[in-house]
Amino acid sequence: MKPDNPLLKILACPLDKGPLILDETGGSLYNPRLHRRYPIIDGIPQLLPSSGEPVVEPAVVEEHDTLPARLSDSA
Repeated sequence: MKPDNPLLKILACPLDKGPLILDETGGSLYNPRLHRRYPIIDGIPQLLPSSGEPVVEPAVVEEHDTLPARLSDSA
């Protein structure tokens, strides 16, 4: 999945129904509010609640801390 894919605007977390962020390096969609990651397998996002996994990796937490600044820049 590419960052400019129009599907990214309509995909939502199955738990809180909020927007997801594409993590190109990990091949997944990330929910910064719940700190959950949903895998993308063969180009298909796996958005079942049971397919999500909690994220506690330091690199992702650091990226999460910069998200409000990045989101406001893109608005």
